[in-house]
Amino acid sequence: MTAITVSSPEDLGTAVGQSATGEWRVVDQDRIDLFADATDDHQWIHVDPARAAAESPFGGPVAHGFLTLALVPALTAGLLDVGGTAMVVNYGLDRVRFLQPVLAGSRVRATTVVEGAEPTAQGVRVSSTVTVEIEGAPRPALVARTIALFVPA
Repeated sequence: MTAITVSSPEDLGTAVGQSATGEWRVVDQDRIDLFADATDDHQWIHVDPARAAAESPFGGPVAHGFLTLALVPALTAGLLDVGGTAMVVNYGLDRVRFLQPVLAGSRVRATTVVEGAEPTAQGVRVSSTVTVEIEGAPRPALVARTIALFVPA
């Protein structure tokens, strides 16, 4: 894993243009099933491995796109290490694109590129482009522009 490190939220401007890549994480059928239970989205392409293998164009069950998106905080944890931070608040998303399905059992990881750092009255609002790669796949699972607020301690 690589990381971008700055000493304080006020120094986040120095991180603009830098990138970091996280560790691989397996998206297994158990995780997909738990997400289906949590969201009441039990579509067969996600939760019926036999049917998905036989009938889906993907050759097996796939993770929900929103499961892959929901993993972004875990996949990017530690990629932007900011000292002197009381908390980091998810501020939102500007754009999300699901480019390729994640087959059950695949490994994914995230790369984040810091695009901007804007001081505000509450802290520093950071926009980043996050790309979730699928191991061995030619295209990423998703690309999202995320926004987080780093609140100084």
